Amino acid sequence: MTSVVLSQPSPLRDLASSAPIKQDFDITKAFHRILEDEAISTPLAAVMALTELIQNSDAGTMFELVKALNDGAEALKQHTANPISLNAGCELFIAFVTLFPHDSANFSDLKAELIRQGQNYATEALTYRKKIAELAVGFIKDGSIILTHSYSRVVMQTLLLAHKQKRISVFVTEARPRGLGIKTAEALTAAGVPSTVILDSAVAYVMEKVDFVLVGSEAVVESGGLINAVGSNQMAIIARAANKPFYALAESYKFHRLFPLSQYDLPSHNSSILSFSIPNPEISTVSSSSSSQDQDKSEANRNKLVPTPITQEYISRNNPDVDYTRPDLITLVFSDVGSLTPEGVSQYLVGMFAG
Repeated sequence: MTSVVLSQPSPLRDLASSAPIKQDFDITKAFHRILEDEAISTPLAAVMALTELIQNSDAGTMFELVKALNDGAEALKQHTANPISLNAGCELFIAFVTLFPHDSANFSDLKAELIRQGQNYATEALTYRKKIAELAVGFIKDGSIILTHSYSRVVMQTLLLAHKQKRISVFVTEARPRGLGIKTAEALTAAGVPSTVILDSAVAYVMEKVDFVLVGSEAVVESGGLINAVGSNQMAIIARAANKPFYALAESYKFHRLFPLSQYDLPSHNSSILSFSIPNPEISTVSSSSSSQDQDKSEANRNKLVPTPITQEYISRNNPDVDYTRPDLITLVFSDVGSLTPEGVSQYLVGMFAG
């Protein structure tokens, strides 16, 4: 399933009103079962779950099948707090099915071929991180000091490969609210890579010491911009101010036809993020037989505000998980399809989904 096969529309366009699926198949359960494999990321798990949906579909026409896939994708989104990378995988697979060129004798043969292609793509996609790592290592000089953010499988693979060939040191942000930078630092230290965890608020402090910034991605959008763990945007801004390269690593199944203009255009944004809490007045009940002094104290308590306890859990709920980095702040995007400028990502996406 590549950009080549996404270039011709299918002539199958039948009219139907239902999208029958076997009753014992639950795409959400299939999706979460697939995600239990640490090597599989969210968009790839979506592709694999939708492939299983085809296997369990009783659809007799292309219209029914596409409707079943769209319904399945919608069901997955309903059970995901941050649907961005999930959307990228669903979008890619549904476009593939819709535009798949074929000469099948009947619809059953077509479904079997779609299942085979989906399974082959999933197998091939698991090699993408290795391709990206080999490409990106060529840009890492011996003795490099690297700044990375949060936790990314493809970044980890790249850093571990670089460590085998060159001397590197890595600063890792703590990456609140999820704190996944600690996971990265622990894995690097276990592999013998010199690494130090820094506060998110110390990015500007450490930027003068680093040679470049290297981050992963939740998605790379149509503008060539990047959606990644919150804090990536401020790192890119500081890197630009310090004239340091900002590199992003992204498998091509994370390329997403989305065009945000600001942070608030992201599908993950909602009204509860960065909302202001309103303190509650302290409530005190006084009986009618109470003294005037007690009543005066009660009146004073009514004007007293009770602050909301500020816990790490409360901060996490009130803050975004991801943010958007503009394309002009990104130096290069390393992908399994090559090293691309942000403009190159836009061109690739256009060709990938051309009908």
